[in-house]
Amino acid sequence: GTFAYRRMPFGLSNAPGTFQMSMIAIFHNMIEKTMEVFMDDFLVFGDSFSLCLSNLDKMLKRCEDTNLVLNWEKCHFMCKEGIVLGHKISKSGIDVDRAKVDVIAKLPHPTTVKGVRSFLGYADLTTIYSRLF
Repeated sequence: GTFAYRRMPFGLSNAPGTFQMSMIAIFHNMIEKTMEVFMDDFLVFGDSFSLCLSNLDKMLKRCEDTNLVLNWEKCHFMCKEGIVLGHKISKSGIDVDRAKVDVIAKLPHPTTVKGVRSFLGYADLTTIYSRLF
């Protein structure tokens, strides 16, 4: 017989690109209209609660139709804010994840060139939120 994966394996060099293309193919007519997809992170949205519920229903139906299995322990429904791709998303916009800032604040002061480069790499993650940079 023919060997076929039942889920996307880790470690294959083309797996991330193939998986993202699969998600785009499955949700092609919903992306940017009612949802966003980045790898295995789905963000369903709507201008009102009822529209959001309707969009969620359509997304879940599409998952059922394509035999896409969700891990319910990782799912969060009807959240007014949350961390998406390392950013805090809410009604007021996109903001820095405080947990990331706390990690940077607790880093030891760099004493070597490599340490300074490492610190600047961490700090660069927050520059898009600061008017000082």
